[in-house]
Amino acid sequence: MRLSNKNKKYVSEDFLLEFEDITSSFRATKSQPATIVKEAREVVCIARKFKDEIIRPSVEMIDKAASEDPEFLPWDFVKKANEWGLYTLFIPMPFGGGGYNFSCVNFFLEELGTGCLAMANLVGVHYLGYTMLTSSWNLKLINQISREIVENEQKGKLCLMSVAMTEPDAGTDAQNIELMNNGNLGCIAKKVPGGYSITGTKIFVSNGHLSQWHVVHAYTNPEKASENTVMLLVKNDSKGFSLGKKEKKMGQKGCPASELVFSDCYVPDELVCIDNTQIASLKKRPSEVNEQIFAYIWGASRASVGIFGVAAARSAYEEALKFSIDTSFKEKLLIHQEWCQSLLAQMFINTSVARAACFEATQANAQHGLWKILNFKTFYYIMRYTPKKIVEKICTWICEKTISTKLCRKITFDYHKDYEVDRVDGWGSMVKVAGTDAGMKNCQLALELMGSVGVRKDRGLEKIVRDTRLLQIYEGTNEINRLNIFKRFLQRHCPETETFSMKNL
Repeated sequence: MRLSNKNKKYVSEDFLLEFEDITSSFRATKSQPATIVKEAREVVCIARKFKDEIIRPSVEMIDKAASEDPEFLPWDFVKKANEWGLYTLFIPMPFGGGGYNFSCVNFFLEELGTGCLAMANLVGVHYLGYTMLTSSWNLKLINQISREIVENEQKGKLCLMSVAMTEPDAGTDAQNIELMNNGNLGCIAKKVPGGYSITGTKIFVSNGHLSQWHVVHAYTNPEKASENTVMLLVKNDSKGFSLGKKEKKMGQKGCPASELVFSDCYVPDELVCIDNTQIASLKKRPSEVNEQIFAYIWGASRASVGIFGVAAARSAYEEALKFSIDTSFKEKLLIHQEWCQSLLAQMFINTSVARAACFEATQANAQHGLWKILNFKTFYYIMRYTPKKIVEKICTWICEKTISTKLCRKITFDYHKDYEVDRVDGWGSMVKVAGTDAGMKNCQLALELMGSVGVRKDRGLEKIVRDTRLLQIYEGTNEINRLNIFKRFLQRHCPETETFSMKNL
């Protein structure tokens, strides 16, 4: 059935934009390669097996060890994850990795998260570092680090990545382009012959004490930080780099939140992911390029935090369900009582609705975000069915060419539409709020149902509650993410308004 001429008058550009804002999943049924569904099933099977064999037997031990020993680090766990190939699973095949599509990563992380959010984060945050590196579109560096991770894994060695962005006196200041110029940013990158020298401190770096590479955001001029951001790669053995304290955490204790200290730390030009000299030929200003990089990073990472919230909601529901099956009230099992059935149904609703929202964010990323090119059907099937060694050789040859990086940056930064950036970043914030709020809500409902039994450590719910609260705070608090949702979706209807404005502080 075609749209009649009579009804075409109702179809405006604004209407089409809003329709596509909320239908990424629906449109993916046509645009997405069909075999991605098969990939999703496979990674969930891998995650479930790893959860049953490695995570669940280790949960109590790791949480207890991290509580009792401030110096504890879960080396045994990350080595096991490395043996299972989890740290290369989602590195694209042209770079030597397992090649599973990034549209599958949140299904994978949910399954791990139902075992333990801390241990799921020990795997997931590595891919945040990898995503940050990829957002620079420095193909030579992406190829180099990808192959180093893969080669180390094959030798039984660890090569993990972390993201260093938050500073002692700057949280949101370092995450929102509008606030940077007035923020308390203190990690300074000074241009020196052959590279940069970094001085400053980064905090709350997940996996910082476990990672070999750190993707660092520093500023050549903190008073105009939005125009002068530099993304650098720093290795653990770099001169002038040291590991500081580990945060004492209430939840997710098994995943260290580290302090990184830079004191005239030298970073050679070949480890500069992106700076102003590399984007000088683009149409966009440096601040616009930086904002787009942040949007694609947050669009992916906040969606994953949202799926951690879904994992928490599911875990709380499952604990409540087990309790209802095993517990009687007035000589009648709770599971047979309608008030209990209704409460469990609401917990199931909270989990399912939040998961559906996370899937929408996943598809927004797949169609409009950082990994958009990997989901083009022609490119996808060429990568999937061409012999791996041939693909790797071609990829290395392409990545060595300076023109390849310039072309990718031109396509990404100058030709991606503003609505695509809005959609990716907006949905990332949306599911971050929806997923983590659903996790906390289900924890509260489970506590209501289980009463004092729910706070006993041997029942598991107490740890889920502690772990879940942190989800509402990191990757931008939920309050900040609500403002970002307004900026990305609602502000277009009232353009006279300002978000993240100094006037509102």
